[in-house]
Amino acid sequence: MNWKLACIQMDIVFGNPERNLEKATELIEKAAISKPNIIVLPELWTTGYDLTRLEEIADSKGVNTIGFLKKMAIKYKVHFVGGSIANRTEKGVKNTLFVITKDGELVHEYSKLHLFRLMDEHLYLIPGSEKGLFELEQQSLAAMICYDIRFPEWIRSHTVKGAKALFVVAEWPMPRLHHWRSLLIARAIENQCYVIACNRAGSDPNNEFAGHSMVIDPWGEIVAEAGELEEIMVADIDFAKVDQVRSQIPIFTDRIPELYN
Repeated sequence: MNWKLACIQMDIVFGNPERNLEKATELIEKAAISKPNIIVLPELWTTGYDLTRLEEIADSKGVNTIGFLKKMAIKYKVHFVGGSIANRTEKGVKNTLFVITKDGELVHEYSKLHLFRLMDEHLYLIPGSEKGLFELEQQSLAAMICYDIRFPEWIRSHTVKGAKALFVVAEWPMPRLHHWRSLLIARAIENQCYVIACNRAGSDPNNEFAGHSMVIDPWGEIVAEAGELEEIMVADIDFAKVDQVRSQIPIFTDRIPELYN
């Protein structure tokens, strides 16, 4: 099965959900021109890293964001890995990703498990506890958020259950661009899966972000890579290639997990 992907590498307006929804509407309309099967948005795309105001500007239970994504999905007949947003719950604010089908059905949500202390996430967010696994059109997939890619055992817990593509949404800073690219390529090679990574562009009062959204195939070859500025990156993937690579070098068969603890 072949899919066309569109990653919206958005320059997020700091702490302004209303303006970011307007921007996303415009960018989704442009992305839809290429008739993708799925559109991917970056991490915290409604607020950016305005962490000190999250209680005020977070989306209560994700209701507004889910409604927006459902509307866009139905309008353009496209699936969404809807980036992630500040999601206000009864226990605190989570960094939550939503997956919406082209029929407007919410099929999965995942809240960031690993909080990034270097950017004070642990002070303003609470971690999730869900797995990233989900299914679209009979394909087993997984989604992660930014810092999660530094935890290969967390990624492997999804691919060992059959995930053929890993969607990564991020606000990855420019100073660690080398880590971003290297880790994404490594995750693709060691899990023999596609990695579809959508980063943000631009800057906020405290950070400059790297852009360089990427699509990487199961051999670790780069299918597409964006630059540093706001753009829509389009790429094609073929799930048959995952099966081919996994049969050629059968790492999942040759694992000895009882000796890994």
